[in-house]
Parts: sequence; C-alpha cells; structure tokens
Amino acid sequence: MTDAVDGLRVTRSGPLALLQDAGRCGVRRLGVTQGGPADLHGWAWANHLVGNAWGTAALEVTFGGLELVAERDLRVAVAGADLATTLDGEPLAGWRSLAIKAGQRLAFDTPVNGLRAYLAVPGGFAAPAVLGSVACVVREGLGGHDGQGHRLAEGDRLRVVPHRAGSGRDKAREAPPEARIDYRQPAELSLLPGAQVGEFSGESLYRAFNTSWRVDDRADRMGVRLAGPPLHCRVTSMISEGIGLGAVQVPPDGQPIALLNDRQTIGGYPRLGALTPLACSRLAQCLPGQEVRLKAAATERALEEYRRFRRTFA
Repeated sequence: MTDAVDGLRVTRSGPLALLQDAGRCGVRRLGVTQGGPADLHGWAWANHLVGNAWGTAALEVTFGGLELVAERDLRVAVAGADLATTLDGEPLAGWRSLAIKAGQRLAFDTPVNGLRAYLAVPGGFAAPAVLGSVACVVREGLGGHDGQGHRLAEGDRLRVVPHRAGSGRDKAREAPPEARIDYRQPAELSLLPGAQVGEFSGESLYRAFNTSWRVDDRADRMGVRLAGPPLHCRVTSMISEGIGLGAVQVPPDGQPIALLNDRQTIGGYPRLGALTPLACSRLAQCLPGQEVRLKAAATERALEEYRRFRRTFA
C-alpha cells in the first residue's frame, strides 16, 4: 500500500463495481463468506492478460454505468462480459490488454453480452487487506477499495501497484478465441450430485436434469434463483449445514437457488448438490430470463476440468 499511486478516478458510478481478489478463504467458521470474483473465468483472464499472478485484485463491473478517468499512463485489460465498453467514446474490444494515456476516459455501459466485466492493471489494484483479502462483500462491510465493503462511487480513486518496466507486463496480449464466451447462448451447468439428492422424488430428479430453467430476476452475488417446474424433496426439516460455493438449495416452493460467492455460510434447505466453480462462473454471467440446463457431472471429471483451467494461469 505504501508504494501505491493513483491510477483511475471514478467520474460516474455504476450500480455495482467492486474490487475482487481470489476471495477470503479460511474464515467461514467465523461466519464470514468468501467473496471473490463471481466469474472466475473472466477475472482470471483479465489478470493474465496484464501478466498478473493468480489472486491479484481486479475490478468487477456489474451491469455497467461506470466511467473512469486515467490519472496516469496505464496498461489495462478488459475481459468477461461486453458492457459496451468505450475509450474516449470509441468502442473497445474485450479479451485483450491495451495502453491508455493519462486523461483518457474508460466507460462501461449497457450489457451487450453477459453481465460482469473485469478490469485489471499490471501489479493489481492496491487496497487494505481485511482478514487476508481485499475481496469486497458489501453485506458484511468488508474489503473493497476502502476496506469497508463499499462499492465504487463518484470521486473515488483506484490506486495501483507500480510494476517494473521491462517485466513483460507492458506487452499487448489477447486471449485466444476458445477463451471467449458468448454468454447469450443457453448455458449448460455441471452439477455434482450430493447432499440430499437421494431424498428427491424420481420425477423431480428427472425434471432437474431434463428441464430448461429460467434465470429469475432475483439474482445477485449471493445466489441465483432458477424458475421452472417445482422440485419435491422428502426432507422437510433439517439441521443447518455448511454451504459451499455452488450449493443448489431447494426451498419449500421447489424452485432451486444456486448459491454464489457472497452466500450465507450455513443453510437448512435440502440440496441437489453443487455446481462446479466454472459452472458458477457461467451462471454469474446470465441475465434474468436466460435459459440454463443442469448436467450431472462426475467429481473426477469436474476436478480435471478445473485443474486444466488453473494450469492455464500457472
């Protein structure tokens, strides 16, 4: 923090722009959730394109509406959703890094493809760590650019960590075509069956994996409700259990809720199982009304998929 310098100033604030590193791990026993990027894929690529190590803090911009002015010459990368991003009013392509000059304006507008965009700078954004992380969780008042869990507001400044010239972080980079996702397409979400899956009726299990679910407008960083045929479980009362990332709970109304990064730490509804981390990332980019399908996955295959993903950024 002592070496950090002003990098970007907020001239127009959007509904939800938050600093996110890899998340606040090892603290759920204290009732504190993990935070971190809702779309791990987009966040990781934004950091990778400017040469940052895994875990470096980047900016998550949800829905757009954000405008930033560079206070010094910077290299930046934008990945994830297409929020009609512009630089000085000119369209800016995502999934690549580029140099911007002091005084230039970077703006994120209405979602075109996806919901959340990620902005990274070489060395990362500097912020006070709280419980070992700068991940911003608004509900808990933890992390973020000020350490108090606040979303970016007009007049706020994002400070950056200077990097050594010639370190390779000044090179222009572009993500390969296979890394870029068309978030407008129906999403197939891998789910690891478990927990109380055996307590659901056979008809409900058939519906769960053979129905197109619609993303409800009741969706945020805590969780996403899926609308479709009601699922019925024989378990009507249970002791609350620890809730991991991607847990798919089914409350009494039978409509599944997939829990994401800012979820509660315990819950008492029966669960079908858990979405994989990459399935959570894909769901986090879905706009209300989009269709998704659940696909049962084997643990070994899901683990290998995640290991391949992580090796890309090693």
